[in-house]
Amino acid sequence: MSAQRRGLTLGSSGCPRLAEAGIEPSVGSRGDSNDNALAETIIGLYKAELIHRRGPWKTREAVEIATLHWVSWFNHHRLMEGLGYIPPAEAEANYYRHLTEQPVSES
Repeated sequence: MSAQRRGLTLGSSGCPRLAEAGIEPSVGSRGDSNDNALAETIIGLYKAELIHRRGPWKTREAVEIATLHWVSWFNHHRLMEGLGYIPPAEAEANYYRHLTEQPVSES
């Protein structure tokens, strides 16, 4: 296992809470986010946009604080063309607001 992937591994036991819920990994690996293509893509984007671009990092705390800011930007400020140039959090709020405004039909 490469050093890059080793850092994402949760351990040989995987995540017991996911197993209890009946959630299985999408491929043979267990307990790491690399079994999910979307998670792997986001991790790559995070590393490219934040970790490698702004490093080297002096402390773990500096990485944690920068990560919190990046996640906030990613969810609440990043404009997505496919959503009509609005942030993902706004699109999600609009979606759920639309669901609650729908009248419930009686059968």
